[in-house]
Amino acid sequence: MDMNPPLFAARIGFLLAFSFAVSGCHSPSRSPQGHGAFATGKYRNLFVENGRSAAEVDARINNTFQQLFHGDSATQAVYFSAGANSNGPLAFVSDIKHRDVRSEGMSYGMMIAVQLDRKAEFDAIWNWANTYMFNPSPDHPSFGFYSWSLKTNATLNSDLVAPDGEEYFVMALYFAAGRWGNGVGIYNYREEAYTLLSRMVHRKPITGKTVRGQVTAGPLFNSEYKMVRFSPSGVPDHTDPSYHLPAFYELWARWGPAEDRAFWLEAARASRDFFPRATHPVTALAPDYAAFDGTPFASSRNKGAVNFRFDAWRTAMNWSVDWAWWAKDNRERELSDRLQAFFQSKGMTAYGNSFALDGTQLGNDHSPGLSAMNAVAGLAAENPRSKEFVNAFWETPIPDGIERYYDGLLYLMGMLHCAGEFRIWPPK
Repeated sequence: MDMNPPLFAARIGFLLAFSFAVSGCHSPSRSPQGHGAFATGKYRNLFVENGRSAAEVDARINNTFQQLFHGDSATQAVYFSAGANSNGPLAFVSDIKHRDVRSEGMSYGMMIAVQLDRKAEFDAIWNWANTYMFNPSPDHPSFGFYSWSLKTNATLNSDLVAPDGEEYFVMALYFAAGRWGNGVGIYNYREEAYTLLSRMVHRKPITGKTVRGQVTAGPLFNSEYKMVRFSPSGVPDHTDPSYHLPAFYELWARWGPAEDRAFWLEAARASRDFFPRATHPVTALAPDYAAFDGTPFASSRNKGAVNFRFDAWRTAMNWSVDWAWWAKDNRERELSDRLQAFFQSKGMTAYGNSFALDGTQLGNDHSPGLSAMNAVAGLAAENPRSKEFVNAFWETPIPDGIERYYDGLLYLMGMLHCAGEFRIWPPK
């Protein structure tokens, strides 16, 4: 049988990584609470550790928020006011390049707003999401969830669901309940989070019409693997490594529906085991899409998803905040060290933004969003080289122009993570 040598080598690498991950050489913490920020209440400020003053850091974060949320609408802002309805002001976060509104960006905008104590912006985004993105029909395959892409005039591009948006919606709502308390209707943040979280696990499959034809879709998590799906309507079923958020799952195991708390603890463990399997054993690069066993997955619409591209940038942020909050799995530290060693070898200000998993560069642009994610990896890294990534990120200008949506939101979330301002707010 003919064998493609690079593909064969990559599969051998993944099998070795899997064996290493499950061999017991790196046992997680035995404490059910871990020893991260959840247990200690202490959040590292990587910028201050790198010699910046707290005032400088606060000013940079505030300037970034003001530019992205309230800057020039033609060249800087991604947040736009959109009138009002009976629930109050409306606003959306727009992917400028693709001229749409995505559940990803809306949920990121809410997370940023709650972390920065910006209730007005949070409520306006949540109101727009519920007014235009929510699927209320019990016969619709996306019933109870949020359409992932609309035009800025609220016309549907797709009424299907992207689970990363729901994950961030839930977490942002729980934090809003903790920071501001609960209101009524859609502003009863804790109740909204609780209901959506339950649907993510238990929503029954529904077959029906969508703007893209007949579809069957069910819950957002695969019950066998305890992993988030790329899409509840994806065939064959698969995942996206950057959707794995064990730091959030640990909180849902404490705050979510009682009947699902064991599930969320298992989901957190499953994702921690998944990261070493899904990443390359040398570069620690993850693919955009993966099968539940961690091998790269190419969909019929996205053959390039076997590579490290835009989705995959976020995977290091996910395992690094998990370490920062919980410190339960030392493999996350090893992953950050390997990833940063790889990017350092490519030149701190020169590396591109997309790669084959073995490190072959595919895209030459040096993107601010990837710089931000590589700096956040320093929350888990042990090697002193992590300071170089924090400094490189600090020296990166606030994104503007046509790419400012994705680069900008990752930049601002990266600032919050690196400054120790991406915090846990227990719900009231």
